[in-house]
Amino acid sequence: MVRGYVPLLLIVAGIWGASYLFIKVAVREIEPTAMMDLRLIFAAIVLVPVLSWRVGARGAVHQLRSTGSGAFILGVSNMALPFVLIAWGEKHIDSGVAAIANATVPIFVALLAIRFNPSERVRGWRLVGVALGLVGVGVLTGLHPQGGWWGVAGTLAVVVASLSYASANLFAQHRFPGMAPLVITTASTLAAAAVLLPFALVQLPESVPSWKAIASVAALGIAGTALALLFFYAMLNRYGASRSSLVTYLLPPFALFYGVVFLDERVRLNALLGLLLILAGVALGSGFLQLARRRTAAPATPRP
Repeated sequence: MVRGYVPLLLIVAGIWGASYLFIKVAVREIEPTAMMDLRLIFAAIVLVPVLSWRVGARGAVHQLRSTGSGAFILGVSNMALPFVLIAWGEKHIDSGVAAIANATVPIFVALLAIRFNPSERVRGWRLVGVALGLVGVGVLTGLHPQGGWWGVAGTLAVVVASLSYASANLFAQHRFPGMAPLVITTASTLAAAAVLLPFALVQLPESVPSWKAIASVAALGIAGTALALLFFYAMLNRYGASRSSLVTYLLPPFALFYGVVFLDERVRLNALLGLLLILAGVALGSGFLQLARRRTAAPATPRP
């Protein structure tokens, strides 16, 4: 069991960690909305045939329609809005810093649960963890910020994206209990692509982007969105939510590694301190020690 789990965990973390690298490369030539709409189109090209192959063309249409307006809400909160915010943020900050800021998703899930899921009260060590994670965000943005105030704005944009991911997690758990993840993902991908299309058309580049930029967007859509989610849900079904949620801790190290090796980014002290505080906060604030005993819902995992 462990032999299959570790490769899956590393594959998902490696792909999602690389997403920050691909965004950084593509955003130099393609504006965020155009880039992310193209990413979603690439993802849909993979997801729709896979769903049709599993349940047939008519079954796919029926199941996609059954998601209703929930697919639109999830598409905006889980893809369109956070994707664009992260891409805009990476115009001003390193890819590794973006990955660290995006690791705050479980902390915001814990905070939002106070209001929308009162049974999941945040107190004791979980409350300490939430506070620690928020301090980590402050260190990441306020301690010798990279890029000055634009760097602060870029980091905060990624943090807002994390808040959007967290709200999407809670919404999906309440709106789509028991629905196949592939159906939810495909429907929300199509909805997000439709929402971003008008904005993407306005922000189309004046000249044809380089092959590196186009290849990066294709990698984001095919690998970072479609394939990574299929791998993730396979891991979730086989090994459970608590073990799958460990991918949260691996994304920033992978992203930092890619940034240093391929983009010549420097790992600054505030990034390391912020990373340690945020991951420690996630470990405590998400109640990780209790997850193995009682958690059954899908983990809050950033999908950059």
